[in-house]
Amino acid sequence: MGITVDINKAKDIAHTKRRIDRAAEFAPLDIKVTIPSEATQAETERQRVREKYAIMQTQINNATTVDELKQIITSN
Repeated sequence: MGITVDINKAKDIAHTKRRIDRAAEFAPLDIKVTIPSEATQAETERQRVREKYAIMQTQINNATTVDELKQIITSN
C-alpha cells in the first residue's frame, strides 16, 4: 500500500510557491518602477516576470503528477 497524493492539493501548494517566488522577483522592480530614470527598464523586467510566471501557472495547471510539479517549481 503506497501513499496517495491529492494532485489538486499538490497543485495548490505549487501555486502558492509560484506566487511567493513571483512576489520576491517583483519586490525590487516595484521600487525601481517609481524612479523615473529606471521606470522604463523596470517595467520591461516586470513584463518578463509576468510572462515567466504565466507560463509556470499554465504548466502547473496542466501537470498530472507530483514529479511534474516538482520539476516546474525547481526549474524556474
